[in-house]
Amino acid sequence: MLKEIFSKKMAVCMVTGFASGLPLYILINLLSAFLRKEGLDLKVIGAFSLIMFPYTWKFLWAPFVDRFSFFKLGRRRFWMMTTQALLIILIAILGIYNPKENISFIVVVSFLIAFISATQDIVIDAYRREFLSEHELGLGNSIFVNAYRVASLVPGGLSLILADIISWDYVFFITSLFMLPALIISFFVKELDTLNPPRNLKEAVVLPFKEFISRKGVKGSLLCVSFVFLYKLGDSMATALATPFYLDLQYDLTTIGIVVKNVGLWSTVAGGILGGIFMLKIGINKALWIFGFGQVVTILGFVLLAHYGQYGRPSIFLLAIVIGAESLGAGLGTAAFVSYIARETNKAYTATQFALLTSFSAVPRTICNATTGYLVEGLGWENFFYLCTILAIPGMLLLIFVAPFRAKSAD
Repeated sequence: MLKEIFSKKMAVCMVTGFASGLPLYILINLLSAFLRKEGLDLKVIGAFSLIMFPYTWKFLWAPFVDRFSFFKLGRRRFWMMTTQALLIILIAILGIYNPKENISFIVVVSFLIAFISATQDIVIDAYRREFLSEHELGLGNSIFVNAYRVASLVPGGLSLILADIISWDYVFFITSLFMLPALIISFFVKELDTLNPPRNLKEAVVLPFKEFISRKGVKGSLLCVSFVFLYKLGDSMATALATPFYLDLQYDLTTIGIVVKNVGLWSTVAGGILGGIFMLKIGINKALWIFGFGQVVTILGFVLLAHYGQYGRPSIFLLAIVIGAESLGAGLGTAAFVSYIARETNKAYTATQFALLTSFSAVPRTICNATTGYLVEGLGWENFFYLCTILAIPGMLLLIFVAPFRAKSAD
């Protein structure tokens, strides 16, 4: 087992996972801090969230990535190297101009970062699916997801500290250099042979959907897509308004920042790592059941917080326990979930099928942002979290059809 954990394949998963997460957290954390420090209005900063739509709609141009490559570098290596080189350049120049005087420039560069970052995700997801065996999918995807999350510590921590010491142009330049390891790795990785790659753009668009439906059948395809939509729904809803919930419980911002940032992040990372190791032994199907059950049960911790919150602020210890348990459950569930999505793609059309399924998995987050506030107002926090627990059950029930507990996974 140790040989598998410390293999070259897992090192590639770690480096590419970090590179995949870094641009996203730059846009979420570092860019907003930069704009606010330079005096932009909060409404303008909030409107910048619109530049994130490429992450949801990336399946639209995934067929182009699946079909074309240039300079004889291979389909995966070309797109990885190109996107990573462009991201280094764009991130580095983001802090050159004053956003108050050059807001249009900042908008264009930020959008390009989001678009190219989403494109990098398409090709990295595809490459990871192709070079990991069925047996390695669980561990490889767990390491990837955890490295993705750990990347938040650079733009959300180190870069912000540097901004108090040096100018913003140097901050963004230094931050961009954290993409270099991935670019170097992409230069040396081996391009893999793909079975029956699409011969033209039409095939790249049509065949991934046709193959998916013919392989699984109409019923199986609908079950798979429904499961991808529902498996994380309850967990996503429970955490969509987490910070306002903690504030309503009368925790101060310092407590929320310290407990949530540290306990939450590292519990999620621990869950992802443990999930990957366990999946080497029990396989993806059993992991979806066991980790999914843990994911559902830990939502009830928020019910406990909401209940005791009626009688005054719950203890910080209880807050840490609840956040730690929920984050651990979410980390385990995500590790199995991403591995399942990877397994359901065909290696000949990995980029398009993977992008499509991950886009479906992102839809619940959009629904959460639009509905949870109304639900909390109507139900109250405690009943809202009971509802989240109930909404997590349909995804578990679909496991009977999409991932039977006793089914054997291929190696």
